[in-house]
Amino acid sequence: MSVVYVASCRLPTPFGEFTMHGFEDPDTGAEHVALVLGDIDAADSVLTRVHSECLTGDCLFSMRCDCGSQLQGAMKRIADEGAGVILYLRQEGRGIGLINKIRAYALQDQGADTVEANERLGFDADLRDYTMCKSMFVHLNVGRIRLMTNNPVKVNALTKLGLEIIERIPLETGKNDHNARYLATKAGKLGHLFGNKSN
Repeated sequence: MSVVYVASCRLPTPFGEFTMHGFEDPDTGAEHVALVLGDIDAADSVLTRVHSECLTGDCLFSMRCDCGSQLQGAMKRIADEGAGVILYLRQEGRGIGLINKIRAYALQDQGADTVEANERLGFDADLRDYTMCKSMFVHLNVGRIRLMTNNPVKVNALTKLGLEIIERIPLETGKNDHNARYLATKAGKLGHLFGNKSN
């Protein structure tokens, strides 16, 4: 999946002023953005978060996941460092879409975990695709990154695209009574790394 650059604008936030770069997939119309703060050209490796859209967590403050707190944590860390990139990918619900995510949540309300719910709906546990990231990083002239993630699958996917990942930085935040089982399932069934500071 290759995306093309469309336009850029200022994006003032509580964490600092980012520049937002918009990208579009000409074949599907899918839209993604890159948020850039500071002088990333001066960095030997760029502090980076690749974040998949989560309307419920990012915008509606849901406590069923850790997505919103991870996004805010990444923005704060980049602001504290003075430079960095967030790729915000429009692939809701690990790729199943918003309405199917609501269906999956309904199954979770009945006892299924997050993986079981996706599978009962006929989906794989994780349908996300990271190939659009290559075009976005090329546009930003970024090739070496320090990646904020707990997900080794994401590390492997970006490495296969040619990114040089200098360091994996854990991003553990937002745990609460509502998402404890969800986080345990991500660790147990999806291989996410929690409490592990190594690469």
